[in-house]
Amino acid sequence: MVAATIGVSALALVGCSSQPSGTPTATTTVTATTTPAPADGSATATPPASPDPRPSTGAAGPGAADTAAPADGGTASGAGTCTVASLAGSITYGGGGGAGSQYRNLALRNTGKASCTLQGWPGVSFVGGGDGQQIGAAATLERNSPHPTVTLAPGATAYAALRIVQAVNYEPGTCTEETPDGYRVYPPGSKQALFVPWTDDKACTETSLHLLSVRAFVPEGQQEGAGQ
Repeated sequence: MVAATIGVSALALVGCSSQPSGTPTATTTVTATTTPAPADGSATATPPASPDPRPSTGAAGPGAADTAAPADGGTASGAGTCTVASLAGSITYGGGGGAGSQYRNLALRNTGKASCTLQGWPGVSFVGGGDGQQIGAAATLERNSPHPTVTLAPGATAYAALRIVQAVNYEPGTCTEETPDGYRVYPPGSKQALFVPWTDDKACTETSLHLLSVRAFVPEGQQEGAGQ
């Protein structure tokens, strides 16, 4: 029994080793249960028909280098890290954030046939122009947010809260507003991205303005606005 406990602890330590120096480490593992598709009002994960703004492969995206993922691709539970091939993205409303900002929930659902894990912060940016061109600055990472390892059963969903500063808050001439096609999302530790359509918010084209910030993934029921 002692040997088994030491083995599990060693794997947990390896899983946290890929986080940047000085950042908090994951301390809990949460298993999400199967949930139905997003409720009415959420975006679907189908990109515009033409052109397709989703990159198929590429270097780590905005913020992706700072994301946390198990170094061995899995956890002590045996589930591997969720990949783009087994994830579908959507956006739901998450309520007001105060001081001229609002929250949205970035939802990633496991569409595969096996359980997988998400742990840490996604890389997120507005994209537009019908071709996946990034608009403005990528989301900053809210490092003080809870960051458990979320194990997703097939059909289950994890959520990362997006805080969006409203473009209208800026002085005239400071922000060049643009309606995005949606978001480019790099799951934690991934060098591949998926496209999540969303046109209900405004972006600023200036990279000096940081409208987006994102929290780490949490399981169903712990997302922004849950229970309200």
